[in-house]
Amino acid sequence: MQADAKIRTEVGTESGPRGPVCSLRHFACEQNLLSRPDGSASFLQGDTSILAGVYGPAEVKVSKEIFNKATLEVILRPKIGLPGVAEKSRERLIRNTCEAVVLGALHPRTSITIVLQVISDAGSLLACCLNAACMALVDAGVPMRALFCGVTCALDSDGTLVLDPTAKQEKEARAVLTFALDGVDQKLLMSTTKGLYSDSELQQCLAAAQAASQHVFRFYRESLQRRYSKS
Repeated sequence: MQADAKIRTEVGTESGPRGPVCSLRHFACEQNLLSRPDGSASFLQGDTSILAGVYGPAEVKVSKEIFNKATLEVILRPKIGLPGVAEKSRERLIRNTCEAVVLGALHPRTSITIVLQVISDAGSLLACCLNAACMALVDAGVPMRALFCGVTCALDSDGTLVLDPTAKQEKEARAVLTFALDGVDQKLLMSTTKGLYSDSELQQCLAAAQAASQHVFRFYRESLQRRYSKS
């Protein structure tokens, strides 16, 4: 394996080109789309699109009540059909990430539910779900100690590192790694991996994800500034 991972920068087929510094696909976000949830957001990452809604803090069932903090639930709905094992696994990862940043102790004995609907999946689905969940939580006014984002990395057979891979790149990759990072000091909140990789490649992917997260958080700020400057 090569000591230093090569980061591929290529022109995306989406609405914006991948730049020479950060090879993330084009981002787009719109908040407060839905009337029934307390907060909602649509997040577009390349051709991958997620619609998120947040309900709560609200009344919780007695069987799910936690006396010293809010009960956080995540529901991920696929584009077609019923949720399967993959969706349940992603729900658990998203819930663990949100529980690490949401200040649930401020709303004990309540329920916070995040519903994520897959509109289209063109790669880096879990990262897009995390980003949509974060923006929906912000729109709902749920107290958090920090913002968070998701970044996916893929490793080719020759050790090339690809940030924010498409579905085709994920399928051809030797390993796919997704990280959830907070917005204060880019601390790792959650990671999930698939495939074969070395310890040094893991550290290289984490470092690349931390650098890329700066671009995601900058997009968050710009998106929120545009929204509230209009109101």
